[in-house]
Amino acid sequence: METPNDIVVHSYAELVDQLYMESWQPAIGRYRSNYAFRGLSSKDYDLTTTLQRLGGNYADLEAHLLRNFVKYARIQGQMGYTMWDWLVLARHHGLPTRLLDWTFSPLAALHFATADLAKFDLDGVVWCVDTVQVHAELPVALQAELKKEGAYVFTVQMLSNVSQSLKQFDELSREPFVVFFEPPSTNERIINQYALHSVISDPCAVLPEMLAPRPKSFKRIVIPASLKGEVRDKLDQANINERVLFPGLDGLCRWLARHYGPR
Repeated sequence: METPNDIVVHSYAELVDQLYMESWQPAIGRYRSNYAFRGLSSKDYDLTTTLQRLGGNYADLEAHLLRNFVKYARIQGQMGYTMWDWLVLARHHGLPTRLLDWTFSPLAALHFATADLAKFDLDGVVWCVDTVQVHAELPVALQAELKKEGAYVFTVQMLSNVSQSLKQFDELSREPFVVFFEPPSTNERIINQYALHSVISDPCAVLPEMLAPRPKSFKRIVIPASLKGEVRDKLDQANINERVLFPGLDGLCRWLARHYGPR
């Protein structure tokens, strides 16, 4: 897919400049970007969730999937879990959910846009969504929670303070809205990827369609196929790779197979 907000870069320096653009926050005198980043190996890939890709009557199946995951999963300390904790855990282990994976790290997003050598003939993309602008249109209860905590994205506890179930979450507004929240740091993968999730109050809604009427809330940085090799090599030298982002022997082997594989 293409959008009017596509920015095609032509060098690594231009790419980095675009990723960090608008990150200066004069109120605090620091460079702190409001953007959430998501890297994709093809600019034509959409932002559908794993639940939507399940097909069929996926919206009707969502509650059954989560209920049975909670029923059968045996997790130490699970008695203190909120519904949002369970949803994150289920997504982390591959259950189809309405969550989309994002990151606070523009370089981690670049990794996911350039990690698949089989897609090096395709232009990649990094989606950048301004979480502050998106959250400015949230229902009153959610905006009040952000203001109370002095935050610009949510935690699972903050979400649980407002809604204890997806049904309650969906009923906060008649119009679909999107929330960005940080998952609990329950494992090294979440920590090292500087992970972030988005969730929409309607399991059938698609994020690009919601963002389209608000063009100032997002941009897409397109990485030409001809630039992917340079980006990939420079990320590896900066230690942004599978060995770091997927800690453990599986990530190590994925990194080595790609690092020493033919270009």
